[in-house]
Amino acid sequence: MLERIREGSQGFWAKAILGLVILTFALAGVGSYLNAKTDVPVATVNGDDISQSSLENAYQNERARMENQYGDAFANLMADSDYMKTFKRGLLDRLIADKLVEQTAADLGMRVSDTQVKEALLAMPEFQIAGTFNNDRYQAILRQAGMQPQDFRERIRLDMTRQQLVRALLGSEFSLAGEVEQAYALQQQQRDISYVKVAAEQFLDSVVVSEDDISTYYQSNISSFDTEERVALRYLELTIEDLMEGVEVSEQEIDEAYQANMDQYRTAAERRASHILLELGDDEQKVRAQAEELLTRINNGEDFAALAKEFSADAFSAENGGDLDWFGRDVMDPAFEEATFALAKEGDVSEVVESEFGLHIIKLTGIKAEEVQPLDAVKDDIITQVKRDKAQAEFYQLHQQVAELAFEQPDNLEDVAGLLDKEIQTTDMFSRAEAQGVFAGNQVLNVAFSDELIEEAVNSEVIDVTPEHLLVMRVAEHQPQRTRPLEEVAADIEAQLKADKAQNAAKQWADELVAQAAGGEDIQAKLDEKSLVWASEAGQVRYGSLLPPAVVEQAFKLGTEANMAAVNTADGNVALVRLDAIHAAEKAEDAMLAGLEQRLSSGRSQQLYVDFIEALKAKADIEIHAVQ
Repeated sequence: MLERIREGSQGFWAKAILGLVILTFALAGVGSYLNAKTDVPVATVNGDDISQSSLENAYQNERARMENQYGDAFANLMADSDYMKTFKRGLLDRLIADKLVEQTAADLGMRVSDTQVKEALLAMPEFQIAGTFNNDRYQAILRQAGMQPQDFRERIRLDMTRQQLVRALLGSEFSLAGEVEQAYALQQQQRDISYVKVAAEQFLDSVVVSEDDISTYYQSNISSFDTEERVALRYLELTIEDLMEGVEVSEQEIDEAYQANMDQYRTAAERRASHILLELGDDEQKVRAQAEELLTRINNGEDFAALAKEFSADAFSAENGGDLDWFGRDVMDPAFEEATFALAKEGDVSEVVESEFGLHIIKLTGIKAEEVQPLDAVKDDIITQVKRDKAQAEFYQLHQQVAELAFEQPDNLEDVAGLLDKEIQTTDMFSRAEAQGVFAGNQVLNVAFSDELIEEAVNSEVIDVTPEHLLVMRVAEHQPQRTRPLEEVAADIEAQLKADKAQNAAKQWADELVAQAAGGEDIQAKLDEKSLVWASEAGQVRYGSLLPPAVVEQAFKLGTEANMAAVNTADGNVALVRLDAIHAAEKAEDAMLAGLEQRLSSGRSQQLYVDFIEALKAKADIEIHAVQ
């Protein structure tokens, strides 16, 4: 068995599919190695503990990944305590799976050599500087984490051993050429079908719903009649934009802001130049003489661009006659730059200039003087910014005052409203699922539905919706969760039962037509009685059809003999579906088959891994402790 696993671990799929499996390396990274410490276990797997710190490290790394990927959407989810419990439990399940794989690898006698561990360490970017392993950095990070190199290497070895088993397991899956071709043929097959919609409402008159039916349904589905907890709120909100409307800006403030931020409105001077570069080699005297000779030729009227193209060592600019395009200050070599900006007018040529690159002869080909946008051109922008700055200062001051007033006068918002010169706003009753706008985020919802605001009837603390938007609120009305009584929902239940029974009656009628058609009878007359007409659809595909999903699904279940069936549709009605013709898929290109083979093998490998873990769990002694 061990030999087969090792052989499987060398295949393409073992490497390709490994990226699909979440392992400790992907889950916790080097941080899990560096920060692990002895603490209270959160789970015990076959006698081996999983520590609280291991779970915490996995949580921090996965949280960082999710925040980077989903941003504010994940931040809202994090405010939901129930979601975060589920999130952490999912991470613990992964760590348990890792522990089971680790134990299985040990039982199979799998090993990772010292050389492999060393290569892995050298490749870790955490210990590299400029892409190269740095031992000083390695030692410093380990010291900071309070770990010995030997302990760290053993942790790396353990994880690599675990990955070795997973690679071998995943690499054992494959798909035969015949399977791939068959799957392609099924996926790309097209069918001509006909269908007729049988409206359930045509059978409503034939159904009867008794009081016992209603009562039985109510008792069987009583949890579905639970209402959600609901609140109505009184609230005040303030944004910086609100304050900007009342901010006045004087001419003096505008002028002061203009002067203080002059660099924003200044376009620096630029020069355009061409040059001839001569690199200083072993014989500097010869190169300097050549430079002086070239300068003389230029001053005597020879073409600068032609000489640059012939003699300049700067191959790129030489192709363009030495042109360097436009540049400003602090871009070029200091000596080159000073010499260029010292030239007075276009066409002037410098003396020979020495820089760290060699000797230059510079020709000025363009001048852009420094430009400053006049105040009138930027005045509107300055006014807006000054208003925002003043509003921001006032916002922060009011933020503190609102927090103090809401706390000191906890039973009303009137004083806060007076401070902000705003009217108190109200909401209609809403549940968590119905919340909209500023109240839809978990940050606000958790406060609105908190025991403190509901039971103690106090103001909330100031909620920072954004750094420029605050909210303070109180519960005006509260409806606790309750089970609606039968008399309140009886009419809705009756309507639902009638609809269900009508659909069942329609389905029974349609099934009878299918049976009659299978027996060779003509069913068209019975369809005519209900004014039902077949609709034909040619060339239907298995995926992506615009027809009702139940119709398409049933159409691809039918065969050439049993070519008709009745099916319930999602809208509460019934459809008769008839298969008219089957069109085989066109011959697939090799590239398409190769892609399909990868997807099939990938899916099998993932399912194999899941089944493998479930089999290990079934045989394991796993104890889950409290997950904090």
